[in-house]
Amino acid sequence: MATMIQNTIPGKEECAGSLNNILDALYVLNGKWKLAIILNLVQSPKRFNEIQNAVTGISPKVLADELKDLELNDFIQRNVYPTTPVTIVYEATDYSRTLKNVLRELSDWGGQHREKIKQSMR
Repeated sequence: MATMIQNTIPGKEECAGSLNNILDALYVLNGKWKLAIILNLVQSPKRFNEIQNAVTGISPKVLADELKDLELNDFIQRNVYPTTPVTIVYEATDYSRTLKNVLRELSDWGGQHREKIKQSMR
């Protein structure tokens, strides 16, 4: 005999809490470039120019600002090596890897959305 799972409608407090959590996440990850930079650095540590070449279309000023924000929120680590000239390498932190499931879900949804748009254009 099959059992039915009872889906309950969330209460006002639960909805408000979820909305606040989503707004906090969007505040930290806002913008066009942050997730692309994180994804790029999860693959391997990179220098500034390597990131700029990998993330097509980002200006040096915007990249510098985004890297500062990501470092401030502990998504990336900036490593300075005392070479001549100084070498700076950016790498993803363990904290940035906690976004793995979020990024997978966004990727899946993005693929579905792209297909939906293609279908509607036919």
